[in-house]
Amino acid sequence: MNTQLGFTIWFTGLPCSGKTTLSRRIFEYIKGLGRRVELLDGDVIRRHFSQELGFSERERKINIRRIGFVSHLLTRNGIVTVVAAIAPYREVREENRKLIGRYIEVFCNCPLEVAEKRDVKGMYKKARLGEIKNFTGVSDPYEPPEHPDILINTHIEDIDQSVSKIINYLKENNYL
Repeated sequence: MNTQLGFTIWFTGLPCSGKTTLSRRIFEYIKGLGRRVELLDGDVIRRHFSQELGFSERERKINIRRIGFVSHLLTRNGIVTVVAAIAPYREVREENRKLIGRYIEVFCNCPLEVAEKRDVKGMYKKARLGEIKNFTGVSDPYEPPEHPDILINTHIEDIDQSVSKIINYLKENNYL
């Protein structure tokens, strides 16, 4: 019988703010502890689970609610779920917090200009040229968390500092 309590750790922030990098490191760390863990990357989920959705506010909310529901199912079955998804709207993140219960929100705080400099795919440039519509941070809003469980300033902290901060929080709050 599985006695592991599941939880969801949700990384939110602007595109190129460090969500994917940090979530992968945390996923590998938790996996290395022998825990049952899944990584839900927003881009991968959209490609395989929400490919019919566009990027309107309504469609973004549907996508984030879907990820939240999958996270809820995994969490209630004792699986640690690591999510890296922009989740630009505060309202939907709070809905997911209530649904999931054991939910930790990690805000990857990064100024827009720094995120744009990190963008190796050129998405911000295309958004500024009008080639990508409804792009978070440019033509669509990002509502930062008012009270994240963990605040990571990815433009100031290095990756190891950020990972340590997250792991320490998980340990101090009896998730690990």
